[in-house]
Amino acid sequence: MDHLGDLNLFLRVLDLGSISAAARSLDLSVAVASQRLKRLERGLGVRLLHRTTRQLQPTPEGVALADQGRHLVEELDVLTSSLANNAKSIAGTLRVTIPASFGRQYISPLLPQFMARHPRLRLDIDLSDQMRDLVSEGLDLALRIGALKDSELVATRLAANRRVLCASPDYLRRHGTPKKPEDLAKHECLLMSSHRESPNVWKLRDPEGKETDVRLQGRVRSNLGEVIRDAAIGGLGIALHSTWHVCEDLRAGRLKVVLPDYQLPDSGIYAVMSQRRMVLPRVRAFVEFLSQQFGKTPPWERYLAEKSSKK
Repeated sequence: MDHLGDLNLFLRVLDLGSISAAARSLDLSVAVASQRLKRLERGLGVRLLHRTTRQLQPTPEGVALADQGRHLVEELDVLTSSLANNAKSIAGTLRVTIPASFGRQYISPLLPQFMARHPRLRLDIDLSDQMRDLVSEGLDLALRIGALKDSELVATRLAANRRVLCASPDYLRRHGTPKKPEDLAKHECLLMSSHRESPNVWKLRDPEGKETDVRLQGRVRSNLGEVIRDAAIGGLGIALHSTWHVCEDLRAGRLKVVLPDYQLPDSGIYAVMSQRRMVLPRVRAFVEFLSQQFGKTPPWERYLAEKSSKK
């Protein structure tokens, strides 16, 4: 247990950036914390930290210990939390990565309510559209949108990711409204260059279930959904967007759905974690909270349904 305590201290130093901050967080004196770190280094026979007057940096051996050792500390946390078996077991730091736009629009407003339920919990939120590696980066959970292909991840589906074609009323006045999928080939289409499928092809399904692949052209392409959304609102073309991303624009009339009788392949919004980790109580609590908040019909779809019912 002394070794695990020293390892936890070492991880806290890396997370907080200094021995003094780590000592305060664990209610230790700086002198005691320094002695325990030296004890850990002596026991392992390697140097774990480069110490300068301004900062601490892990050595390669320190990086390796942090990568593997964090799992041990977390599994001990799971064991002790399970033994406690009460609400106070939801503690520690929850590290989550979320796509930037979705996180800002739909997760960030929910965080005060979640944190109020769990006063012993700390939260580290990474808003990024980069695909982060959960294990190597020490992340507990990721929210991912789209089709999942990583077999080493355990996924919980939080909501459907319905997608629509949309354009500004100004663009449709100037260029006409497509009546059938084949018409899209004559229009300016705004393309997502990071899409896992071919960005130049959109697949549409008619009410009878027949699928059509349309090869597209367009002057604007981006790996960021915000750029495509702004271009659509600005009248530069027709875009393919998730309804969660453009529901307010559709409600306000800044965008209109194009080819509403045709469906695009649905995907999902998932909470994913590594199979190599035990499910921590704080992770389970966050996933259950989001599932409750989104419900069978997520908020962005409720907003669009309200708009339709008022027509």
